[in-house]
Amino acid sequence: MMNVVLVGCGAMSRQWLDAASRIDGLAIVGLVDLDAERARARAVEYGLANAVTGTSLDAVLDQTKPDAVFDVVVPAARRDVALSAFAHKCHLLTEKPLADSPENARTIVEAARRAKRVHAVVQNRRYVANVRRIRRFLDSGVIGAATSIHADFFIGPHFGGFREEMDHVLLLDMAIHTFDAARYMVAGEPAGVFCQEWEPAQSWYRQGSSASAVFDLGGGKVFTYAGSWCAAGFRTSWEGSWRIVGERGSLTWDGHDGLKAEAVVSGRDGLMDKTEPVGVPALDPSDRVGGHLGIIQDFMHAIETGTEPETRGADNIKSLAMVFGAIESAETGRRVAITREGP
Repeated sequence: MMNVVLVGCGAMSRQWLDAASRIDGLAIVGLVDLDAERARARAVEYGLANAVTGTSLDAVLDQTKPDAVFDVVVPAARRDVALSAFAHKCHLLTEKPLADSPENARTIVEAARRAKRVHAVVQNRRYVANVRRIRRFLDSGVIGAATSIHADFFIGPHFGGFREEMDHVLLLDMAIHTFDAARYMVAGEPAGVFCQEWEPAQSWYRQGSSASAVFDLGGGKVFTYAGSWCAAGFRTSWEGSWRIVGERGSLTWDGHDGLKAEAVVSGRDGLMDKTEPVGVPALDPSDRVGGHLGIIQDFMHAIETGTEPETRGADNIKSLAMVFGAIESAETGRRVAITREGP
């Protein structure tokens, strides 16, 4: 049995607790929130009568001595939660983003390494079936190596609350899903970015609801991202809308079930190379899917087997570096180099 304390009992905690309730061998033994009543309410809602609730993570960890911590707090509190978890010799699974700054991200990853604890991030767009299928298709070489990756993200949600007041709202709160998916699908290593943010006249956000970025993903791969969180009409999927151009063909994905590919064949049709449709392989039984559920299961498996989860912090920091690189570029108006640890 793996005992877990969950910290941060806001709305997002329901996705975690829904997933946890479906996993045999996992027990939520503690719930922590700055609002004691909210922690108690979650315990009642999920039938966790024996779970310890409280406002102090250290106190609940001292009392329950769990194997792991689930971190669902706001990003600004993530560093303190991580250091507390590792000090209590707990493994840590955290909601995205890994941290609220490059410095805090490096601190958390290094603390996990020193503590020799498993540390992973809920980067759940990797656990979407078509993302797995695209990676497998590209690895097959049918359309050659990917050279150009394009993603559009246009949705207009009225969240209310903190998002409508935060800085860099699209890049900091949402774009990492798309950035991480792009990096995963084409095995990219981010090296640089140029980005512009703006606030359209119709926006109900304070700052940064629209952005356009061009990333160097290494090896001749360029990734373009165009996004808005105040675009009404013709909205994309939450997964975005994609076109990936390879050396010998292209793949498109509408973010839903529309996944198509064409490969170059011999001959030309006027000025154009001839192409023909090619199949994208079905999901393989070994492919990890399932959103929060799949990630939690992967995290538990890593702890039980002494291996590393796919979305380990030491790797996810590269996707976070894309976010902070884009923000720095937007703020300075210049291209920003990206390293493994950040801009």
